[in-house]
Amino acid sequence: MERVVGTVVRGLRAPIINQGDNIAEIVVNSVLKASEVEGFSINDKDIVTVTESVVARSQGNYATIDNIAADVKGKFGDDTIGVIFPILSRNRFAICLRGIAKGAKKIVLMFSYPSDEVGNHLVSIDMLDEKGVNPWTDVLTEEEFRGHFGYNKHTFTGVDYIDYYKSLVEEYGVECEVIFSNNPKTILDYTKSVLTCDIHSRFRTKRILKANGAEKVYGLDDILSTPIDGSGYNDNYGLLGSNKATEQSVKLFPRNCQPVVDSIQAEIKEKTGKTVEVMVYGDGAFKDPVGKIWELADPVVSPAYTPGLDGTPSEVKLKYLADNNFANLRGEELKKAISEYITNKESDLVGAMESQGTTPRQLTDLIGSLSDLTSGSGDKGTPIIFIQGYFDNYTK
Repeated sequence: MERVVGTVVRGLRAPIINQGDNIAEIVVNSVLKASEVEGFSINDKDIVTVTESVVARSQGNYATIDNIAADVKGKFGDDTIGVIFPILSRNRFAICLRGIAKGAKKIVLMFSYPSDEVGNHLVSIDMLDEKGVNPWTDVLTEEEFRGHFGYNKHTFTGVDYIDYYKSLVEEYGVECEVIFSNNPKTILDYTKSVLTCDIHSRFRTKRILKANGAEKVYGLDDILSTPIDGSGYNDNYGLLGSNKATEQSVKLFPRNCQPVVDSIQAEIKEKTGKTVEVMVYGDGAFKDPVGKIWELADPVVSPAYTPGLDGTPSEVKLKYLADNNFANLRGEELKKAISEYITNKESDLVGAMESQGTTPRQLTDLIGSLSDLTSGSGDKGTPIIFIQGYFDNYTK
């Protein structure tokens, strides 16, 4: 019988993962158990994805605010620290800021505006227009910002992040001056020692600062890039990708994930004879039209994946073929013509009109976003995602 279902995505329940657990073994056992209980088969080119959170938990990749403070103090000494371009997230940045403040004497906190880099807004673009403020040229003090825009709470969290972040710094008796600018060079009017907290634009920001007279330049990726007093760490990303664990600690982005995905693939192959693709995923990349957040607060969507997930989709647009190449056909004749076209399509469709409108993104970014939306960020309890039929097309 002809297949009538394409891609199927399942969120798989798993035990609570703790430090020292064999994450690869737990993932494999969870997939096999789900297959048995739910009655689905495991096939070649199925995809198993695992959220970065449980990988980091199994590694015990945690650090305290004291660890962060010690690293910040070691890098900056008693300098006034310009902490620039933080994202507006209690989960992602609040505990990091506590650690930074505990290691500092004075902080100049510089927000980008109207939003952070992942889309959380301090103020609407319409309000900028109304007040005649140009975010690309205008530098605002805290008093000037409040004079223009007053107090604005985040759409979903109900938090005024300016007050909140300032209060976190001042909890430690540290002086905190707040300014607003989208130009990294602005901070150099206040201090030559800078900790840049942006994620995806961090390399550009560091380059600009160093070229314009900064004396000490570090990013969040440089903080806890090595262990501090036995702490967790991430040699590639430091504090980037970390999440709040407790009021005094963070869970870092997992490190050395390639052996994990390779082991899961090998064990499933050994037990089922099937070659599945495996990846660890973090934040997806998709925009919320109401809150306007892009998600993507991790430094990468996937820190590790098996080779079959490398590259981009090579797909054609069915409706384009139906409306253009085969506009004179209907029914079975149209179906046969499209199937033959797909079977014989070029492996590289870059620039081809037939691929116009397909999603031009990396497979890992697409699959990571699909996985992140499926697992959610709350209490679903499904840190493992099992995807079937993703690589199928109309001819399968």
